[in-house]
Amino acid sequence: MAYAVVHNHMPVKETVWSLTPPVIAIALALITKEVYSSLFLGILTGAFLNAGFDLVGTLNQVFQEGMLTVLSDKWNVGILIFLIILGMMVQLMNRSGGSAAFGQWASTRIKSRAGAQLATMLLGCLIFIDDYFNCLTVGSVMRPVTDKYNISRAKLAYLIDSTAAPVCIIAPISSWAAAVSGFVKGENGINIFVQAIPYNFYALLTLIMMVLIIWLKVDYGPMLTHELNAEKGDLFTTGITSEAAATLKKGEKIGSVIDLVLPIIMLIVCCVIGMIYTGGFFEDKGFVDAFANSDASVGLVLGSAVALLITVAFYLLRQCIPFAECMECLPEGFKQMVSAMLILSFAWTLKAMTDSLGASKYVAHLVEHSAGSLMNYLPAIIFLIAVGLAFASGTSWGTFGILIPIVVACFQGIDNQMMIISISACMAGAVCGDHCSPISDTTIMSSAGAQCIHLNHVTTQIPYALTVAAVSFFSFLVAGFTKSAALSLIFGVIVLCLVLMMMRRRSAQQQ
Repeated sequence: MAYAVVHNHMPVKETVWSLTPPVIAIALALITKEVYSSLFLGILTGAFLNAGFDLVGTLNQVFQEGMLTVLSDKWNVGILIFLIILGMMVQLMNRSGGSAAFGQWASTRIKSRAGAQLATMLLGCLIFIDDYFNCLTVGSVMRPVTDKYNISRAKLAYLIDSTAAPVCIIAPISSWAAAVSGFVKGENGINIFVQAIPYNFYALLTLIMMVLIIWLKVDYGPMLTHELNAEKGDLFTTGITSEAAATLKKGEKIGSVIDLVLPIIMLIVCCVIGMIYTGGFFEDKGFVDAFANSDASVGLVLGSAVALLITVAFYLLRQCIPFAECMECLPEGFKQMVSAMLILSFAWTLKAMTDSLGASKYVAHLVEHSAGSLMNYLPAIIFLIAVGLAFASGTSWGTFGILIPIVVACFQGIDNQMMIISISACMAGAVCGDHCSPISDTTIMSSAGAQCIHLNHVTTQIPYALTVAAVSFFSFLVAGFTKSAALSLIFGVIVLCLVLMMMRRRSAQQQ
């Protein structure tokens, strides 16, 4: 009935009006720097247009056709359950003292400043299931080690942040892969995600940059001041945080290394088994085919649920956490994931509104009739748009939810290779903007994990993130013309090395 009203008075389906909801969400996110209200107002706009400006019809569109529909979708519910289980496992591992024990164990085996930084990076890369999981674990594990070798808390926060989202966005077995693949309708989402990994220049170059910084011993910008002060014994430069003071004063509960290692191994193994199970691995399909055809949502839920049960049973058998304390961790873990769940729910609803207005068909029609030469510049342009949106809103996932469906609509069935490069540009830009943003959950959690003053982390990280962003932009330009991941990445690595060598020379002159 609502659609009939729209067609009679104001044709909006498959016209420029169908783009209004995401445009409003993007504009408001850039202006207000607040993602929840921006996404909701975008949803409300879509509902108004769908309902022909009828108030009752609008309410029906927002909730019955929108939120209730997307939150009753099996895939979407699976992703939300996976996030909740992750939060619970992080709480259990921290409460058991496994994180602190691993830190102590590592500090006896690492022999240099560079070794401590590489170990932090390596651990961050190993914990690739989820960025929250990463931030909440790596900081507490590596703080004792980096403190021993006089590495500034700002540098520790940078290493944590740079191995959180950038690693998760190139790991096929992660909550990010599951979320991104959920936005790629009409395609095998995980398969598209895997094909996009070689083009995710921001994530790949961020990891390469960390290795180069540690190997070349180069720091610049505010980070240089923090590192010089840390070498003299001042790890904080602008004063110690209250959390750090409390930790240094009373210490943390020390468990055993196995209390951290076993749950992480179980989580990774069980999630892999869960995913290949849903892809038909146990019904005579090969591993690669099973993984490509897996139902990530169901597989990750099954795997993480089994890993959670094993972890609880393991802790109770070892008597390192009482049963009552184990149960306390469950609602605490849920609370940690509420923000991500809310963003996802709003992003899915906005997508439903935009889809029902026929935005994808309108955009696809536009692209079909646009000049072919402009196509080559689109990945670089999409990267910049994603950076701006994620920086302003502080969320990668909200950015995915808004941009990826539009990109898929542009190229689906027209140019598959350019669709993959452009999806990579969306993901890379979203991670870059999120990486720089002071209101990003991951940035805030990285500061908390390192027990570093948040503003110190933001100001020291931005010059490094912008360096990689600039190189990534030119890499996407190269990819737009060559469609070669290898050529574009080699170009990016060479430029990044030259920039860092120049920065090293300049820093040496300043000292």
